[in-house]
Amino acid sequence: MAKVAFIGLGVMGYPMAGHLVKAGHTVTVWNRSADKADKWVAQHKGQKAATPKEAATGAELVMACVGNDDDLRSVTYGDTGLLAGLAKGAIFVDHTTASADVAREIGEKAKANGQGFIDAPVSGGQAGAENGQLTIMCGGDAATYDKVHPVIQAYAKMQNLMGPTGSGQLTKMMNQICIAGLVQGLAEALAFGRASGLDLTKAVEVISKGAAGSWQMDNRHKTMIEGKFDYGFAVDWMRKDLSICLAEARRNGASLPVAALVDQFYAEVQQMGGNRWDTSSLIARLEATKTAKKF
Repeated sequence: MAKVAFIGLGVMGYPMAGHLVKAGHTVTVWNRSADKADKWVAQHKGQKAATPKEAATGAELVMACVGNDDDLRSVTYGDTGLLAGLAKGAIFVDHTTASADVAREIGEKAKANGQGFIDAPVSGGQAGAENGQLTIMCGGDAATYDKVHPVIQAYAKMQNLMGPTGSGQLTKMMNQICIAGLVQGLAEALAFGRASGLDLTKAVEVISKGAAGSWQMDNRHKTMIEGKFDYGFAVDWMRKDLSICLAEARRNGASLPVAALVDQFYAEVQQMGGNRWDTSSLIARLEATKTAKKF
């Protein structure tokens, strides 16, 4: 059992920190909104800290799950940042979906302080976090990963070390590139089936058992058909992730034509007011386009 700090209690971090308590670890949390930290402590009987530094003080492991590169830097650096409280030999595990550059930057800072660092973005959404069934993609050295692996297991169904620092973030970029294409393809198929007069539920029941099957199809087709978009990862966050993917592609020379196109489709969803809709809302854009063509 470990003494752990968890920084960031959003829709992912809140249940992840809870699973650490259930696994028997001693957990101290910090969140930008103190009310949410109070609620978490009341529910899980852990402790709360006034600053990331205070949370990290005395911890063997510090986990963070915040919004973006800037958020990550704000809780990591400075007099009240978590690195200021983290002891030599302790380890920082960052679950934020961020750039590979910031992962390498923090990794170097931690190394200079005698601290360990693993970049470990997650996939599986809010449901995966709540059920302790996340997929975790890790970057760092093997010895450090071996120390954190048993603790991360509290909320993971799959985890692996992908390579040196930054490799976890690069793998998460691959994940988001795949999702962008899958959701757009599913949205187009459902819109096509509806325009053709098919029973969409029956159609998906059949095609989901063949080569077209996917997690997105199994878990999102019903809500997409119903036009309900409150069940997953928000469009704003997906655009943030795709911007990271596209920036990295510009650096490494990879071509991402589909990801770039879908990113623009999500921009149109934002213009429709769908900033907080989940990523399956791409179908709403297609339906709006179809309606507009009638006039």
